[in-house]
Amino acid sequence: MSLKKTFFGFFSFFRRKKKLTMGLYGPPNAGKSTLANVFIKQILGEDSELEFSASSLEHETRSVQKVEKLELKKGSKSMDFTLIDTPGIATKIDYEDFVKKGVKKSDAKIRAKEATQGVIESIKWLDNVDAVLIVLDATLNPYSQVNITLIGNLVAKNKKVIIVANKVDLKTANVEKIKLVFPDYPVVGVSAKKEEGIEELHSKIFEEFF
Repeated sequence: MSLKKTFFGFFSFFRRKKKLTMGLYGPPNAGKSTLANVFIKQILGEDSELEFSASSLEHETRSVQKVEKLELKKGSKSMDFTLIDTPGIATKIDYEDFVKKGVKKSDAKIRAKEATQGVIESIKWLDNVDAVLIVLDATLNPYSQVNITLIGNLVAKNKKVIIVANKVDLKTANVEKIKLVFPDYPVVGVSAKKEEGIEELHSKIFEEFF
């Protein structure tokens, strides 16, 4: 091999870098913000004060949240990305559902209005992302109007997609059912809460998005 080829081969080895904007999408309470916090903690360190709000109450995230200049590494590959955590996508948001869960009526109405605006904002942000992690609760039936509509929008916009089947630590989780419903997309089972399956997800991100 000539010195010239050796030099350019050596140079290209160290410049295998990708930049993209990656969005976390999915229905409410699927674990998007929890997963986002795992990314942040693993990349920025345990001492990072940056943390997204996560709750068992639906629509805790009601506006798009963004973290820039994150970096994932896999062997010789490096990926600089902006992480977008979005409000849960829902076809109907009723303030009475919040009241039933203990939220005051006045606060519930405000929360429902903000959540509705958050859904609209999430859909608009689809034009700004390069790739999407669709986070689904693996204990629920994946064949829903929200999931089918979301997938349809992503296909129409030619977005790269990985489906993250979250909450695999629960006994009722069924990753195989998600694979059957969405056979055309890669599916990775994780537990964001227990940080299980995250390395496999990282590998799949490089495989599909790099």
